[in-house]
Amino acid sequence: MTEISLPRPPSFRLDGKRALITGAGRGIGLGAAVGLADAGAHVILASRTLSEVEAAASAIRALGQSAEALELDVMDLDAVRHRIPALGPLDILLNNAGTNRPRPMVEVPEADFDAIMDLNVRAAYFVAQTVAKMMLAAGNGGSIINTSSQMGHVGSAGRSVYCASKFAVEGFTRAMAVELGPHNIRVNTICPTFIETPLTKPYFDDPAFKEKVLAKIQLGRVGTIEEISGPIVFLASQAASLITGSSLMIDGGWTAE
Repeated sequence: MTEISLPRPPSFRLDGKRALITGAGRGIGLGAAVGLADAGAHVILASRTLSEVEAAASAIRALGQSAEALELDVMDLDAVRHRIPALGPLDILLNNAGTNRPRPMVEVPEADFDAIMDLNVRAAYFVAQTVAKMMLAAGNGGSIINTSSQMGHVGSAGRSVYCASKFAVEGFTRAMAVELGPHNIRVNTICPTFIETPLTKPYFDDPAFKEKVLAKIQLGRVGTIEEISGPIVFLASQAASLITGSSLMIDGGWTAE
């Protein structure tokens, strides 16, 4: 019998890795923290609301996994530049804190524009910059995952500023990937469709809105938090070692048409 040299299967394990997740108190961030911890990473859950991430970290530790909580307002750039480096080496960043204030574009006030852009773009950029500096100094590479959206690839009524913010995230993600690639630091986005989270739940109380959304999702349903954590673990792991500057669509087929 002829001997065959088989390729090694990819590893999705994250043992020994350290991951920072912003906006980790609930929703996608919390789901990601659970997924990354289950894959073996030490997870640092960051949020403005310390009680939320302390409870989440405690629950993860109760499963025999490794987690800690960090009180951090990513809008406070002084805090970002001091508190994140104080954590010690990081291998993974899920840059997840974000917001939205849906409104017809002709009605958008400056306060809403500033709030969305300041958190979704300005804060996200400088969190990524801070972690990238740490990864460069350590010289061990890493994975930066920026939370974008399907709305970073299409337009949507009532979401002009949110779309603009996520298009911006897509742009700086690609530029960061080009700059950081030679240092084995991968930078990608995840692009979810509407997911069942505390942030989106009020929108679906409107039957007309829900019907409109489900008509655009080819799978005919909104996503769950668990369906986002798997792709995040993938991008964080060596299974995605050749992927950088990419957008991972998790949109149920919304952007397929």
